[in-house]
Amino acid sequence: MSKSGALDLASVVGQYEKYNVYLGGDEETRKTNYSDMVNKYYDLTTSFYEFGWGESIHFAARWNGESLRESIKRHEHFLALQLGLKSGMKVLDVGCGIGGPLREIARFSSTSITGLNNHEYQISRGMELNNLAGLSGSCNFVKADFMKMPFSDNTFDAIYAIEATYHAPDLLSCYKEIFRVLKPGQCFAAYEWCMTEHYDPDNESHRQTKAVIELGNGLPDVRLTSQCLQALKLAGFEVIWEKDLALDSPVAWYLPLDTSRFSMTSFPLTAFGRFITRTMVKTLEYVRLAPEGSHRVSSFLEKAAEGLAEGGRKEIFTPMYFFLVRKPCSGSDL
Repeated sequence: MSKSGALDLASVVGQYEKYNVYLGGDEETRKTNYSDMVNKYYDLTTSFYEFGWGESIHFAARWNGESLRESIKRHEHFLALQLGLKSGMKVLDVGCGIGGPLREIARFSSTSITGLNNHEYQISRGMELNNLAGLSGSCNFVKADFMKMPFSDNTFDAIYAIEATYHAPDLLSCYKEIFRVLKPGQCFAAYEWCMTEHYDPDNESHRQTKAVIELGNGLPDVRLTSQCLQALKLAGFEVIWEKDLALDSPVAWYLPLDTSRFSMTSFPLTAFGRFITRTMVKTLEYVRLAPEGSHRVSSFLEKAAEGLAEGGRKEIFTPMYFFLVRKPCSGSDL
């Protein structure tokens, strides 16, 4: 957890927590200060996530008998196949994290992938992992805000985002920027975090679950699936197909967060694994081998996991609203 150790962690976690609606924050403040909020969030959590989840920090539809890691790989391969990725294509990963999916998809499809990220530590960590994987020659990272990409129009042959553009303060503007840098006739695919049609904004329990998800995951707002679809159309994309893939998953996507189950393949996420992690972090903080505030970060991540699982059980939240869309060819491109 080296990055966290370089920060005044207790101060940063206190500043971050103030964005929560139940601690005095509001949606407009989160949207206005989204870059600060998201960067603080990943300052606090990146090392925790890599320890508990691995390099590919996302959920996946899962089949019976399939391990979490196997399902995550298949989830990434599915995306590559939907985009028709192949050797020679120039691909953009929007909001790439530390690059786990980038490396897996690059190996699977023999493509050159650029990871776009606005977080300095995640990029430096991603570069280290690229070097270890032998991919530093074909894959790279660019530090930039995906709301203002430093690329020319019509640059990429394909673009994808895996549980990343939910950080956008304005989803339509984000999709318009992706549309701009994608070549005409080419495709964009993504997995989005969304509230489902079962979400009731007048239900206090639903609102609390949504707020916990937002605080625990650095989100300005969690949109409805219908809002994402509408934003894609307004941005100019042709929708090829879209679906909440959580509906097709024989194994509940939130199973790794279910503390009532024990799993050796995702041990840090089990109730006992979390207890050990919590105790270890608290002890290291007490003896000053971990910075003050580490236990608070661990605690709000546990609460976030509970919120996600609750959203899944209530069927009001999905982390895998999938869509495949195309940028139309202009008359001059036909």
